[in-house]
Amino acid sequence: MPSMTPSDSRTTPDWLAHLPNTLTGLQVVDDRWQKYRQGNLAVPDVIHQTETQLPTVEWDVVISGGTLGILLGATLVQQGWRVAVLEKGALRGRDQEWNISRPELQTLVELDLLSEAELERAIATEYNPARIQFGDSDPVWVRDVLNIGVDPVYLLETLKQKFLAAGGTLIEQTAFRNASVHPNGVIISAGEQKFQTRLLIDAMGHFSPLVQQARQGSQPDGICLVVGTCANGYPENETGDLIVSFTPVRRQCQYFWEAFPARDGRTTYLFTYVDSHPDRLSLTDLFDDYWQLLPDYQQVELSQLDIKRAVFGFFPCYRDSPLQYPWGRVLPVGDSSGSQSPLSFGGFGAMIRHLPRLTSGIDEALSTNCLSADDLGWLQPYQPNLSVTWLFQESMRVGMQQSLPPDQINHILGTIFGDMAALGDATLKPFLQDVVQFPALAKTLLRTSVKHPGLVAQILPQVGVGAIARWLPHYLALAGYSLLRPAVQTMQPLTTTLSEKQQYQYHRWLDALQYGTGSDYRGSP
Repeated sequence: MPSMTPSDSRTTPDWLAHLPNTLTGLQVVDDRWQKYRQGNLAVPDVIHQTETQLPTVEWDVVISGGTLGILLGATLVQQGWRVAVLEKGALRGRDQEWNISRPELQTLVELDLLSEAELERAIATEYNPARIQFGDSDPVWVRDVLNIGVDPVYLLETLKQKFLAAGGTLIEQTAFRNASVHPNGVIISAGEQKFQTRLLIDAMGHFSPLVQQARQGSQPDGICLVVGTCANGYPENETGDLIVSFTPVRRQCQYFWEAFPARDGRTTYLFTYVDSHPDRLSLTDLFDDYWQLLPDYQQVELSQLDIKRAVFGFFPCYRDSPLQYPWGRVLPVGDSSGSQSPLSFGGFGAMIRHLPRLTSGIDEALSTNCLSADDLGWLQPYQPNLSVTWLFQESMRVGMQQSLPPDQINHILGTIFGDMAALGDATLKPFLQDVVQFPALAKTLLRTSVKHPGLVAQILPQVGVGAIARWLPHYLALAGYSLLRPAVQTMQPLTTTLSEKQQYQYHRWLDALQYGTGSDYRGSP
């Protein structure tokens, strides 16, 4: 690939000088990332439990965090529950498309959140095909995976109006402050108001104060750093990239790229998987490399681009996930819950995936008063198909003191994805949508081990014996869940003899088997 790297030495503050609020936001996020690297995480004290009864409870559900919480709020209010959604700012989508696959998006129609016409209007862009490529390996092209760009502004406004029309209450410009859990409800202080509810749902994301208190300052087991922009001026904008790497290891990181056509240009992301070692690069450092490498990646001069907006962030993930809160009547959802794999950014796609399960589960929990910490833990079950992907993340990152051949990760990934592609879309497509299924995984591992035995010899010292030892029980659990699920489904008629609480637990067990085996996958193979 011929180099188009610009000769000037401009850095991120120069390229984003016309977006001063963005630069300020980048510094805020970088300061937070530095605290993670230094192990200087404050543990908030925002929730406690008390044994006093509340005289009244005005809400069934209060959801704190409206951007994605409105999806769940809109489904629950349709079930007849009294629902309030709290949002610290204005509930409005950002001008940044959310990429997803069409079968996944159809969930919103099936849950009566959108009509077919509204669904089509929510789609801002649609493209095909998308590329996967690592180093000098042959590219793999796939269709209908993350090829839909959703307009968040229209989608959230439509959901907000549906929520309000169904009787929901939206309180904007009202940030969560603290909460106390009582035997019969929760008192929430938000802004200058108080709310009494049977159930508090935390949809405040990775950095929710409730998550921070529950985690007690523990260091994440992995981090995904992301920077990117949406810009006009690209000569080609008809195909996308799901994951592409064209450089060797640098800064003790393997860099990966995504690119999606957007209604107002092209969105490109640079991301990398790291640990939280103190010497890791900052997001500003990563952005500086983004500007240096983007011309080679997209074959465009930076001077040709009109940068509309910049995106950036870091996403912590923990092996101890999904997260179960120690308090009754409080449930994390979305990014707060950690219900996505360590390969995924979470967000909209993960929320959509779990929306049917959460809607039915929360509805049943409210109906049967299964709202203790143990009861709500059934809504956050162990899912081996999420845990098994930790080995993939560890094979895609480099330790700060580790010495690897510069192209080793590209070679490993190029080989594995080539084997998955050779096994067909039924193997490749679910994995690309963050859904791991045992048959596909087993076939891929077998093919790679037989055809490329030397590759296994490279992976073992890179990830270490400890990572393999941690991974194997999850792999065996995935096999066990996959065998167990058909047998358990045949027991359905026996549930008529169970109590309401036992039925609730049994239904959550079925959900755990379905989602934990990737049987919830939505997409044509």
